[in-house]
Amino acid sequence: MTLLRLPALTLLAALAFATAVLRAQEPPPTEITSQSLEMWSTPDSSETHAIFTGNVTVTGNEIKLTCDRLEILAERIGDKTATIGTIDKFKFLIATGKVNIVQGDREANCGRAEVYPREDKIVLTDKPVVIDHANGTVATGDVIEMLRGQRRVTSSNVHVTFPAIKNLGYDKNAPAPKPDATPAPTAPAPNTAP
Repeated sequence: MTLLRLPALTLLAALAFATAVLRAQEPPPTEITSQSLEMWSTPDSSETHAIFTGNVTVTGNEIKLTCDRLEILAERIGDKTATIGTIDKFKFLIATGKVNIVQGDREANCGRAEVYPREDKIVLTDKPVVIDHANGTVATGDVIEMLRGQRRVTSSNVHVTFPAIKNLGYDKNAPAPKPDATPAPTAPAPNTAP
């Protein structure tokens, strides 16, 4: 039996690569920047409530959101007595004022957006506009609901602009098509034999 001997550096490089691949599968952390912040915990210290104001930017797992004001509610884990607790999972994010959301090839603009990460849902109100850059579709409505991962949008009182449909009419300046020169089939003569 032959033993395969790898140099120590090759083995370390393989382990480093495997670790990097595993980390790449984890979603990136959510980062929020703003001009000001007010943050507090619920009385039982199970949740963190925060309000960010002024040039708010949120970047996270395949989403970027900008707005004037952002309110979040998230579950807290770890030391319940810590002044700033460790946030585990967002319950909701409510963005108001010049909201812009970019998610893949879709972009949304509105006055108010409610983001529900657990439900993979975003609800847009206050003059929402959704643009699908992949196909050029633009949708407006009273309320627009976007569902992540499903490429699905629902709305009420909607107006949608789709890309142009191919002209299925005829060109009045083009010559008329020639009639088919093949004679029409005729029915056989009736058999009158006794």
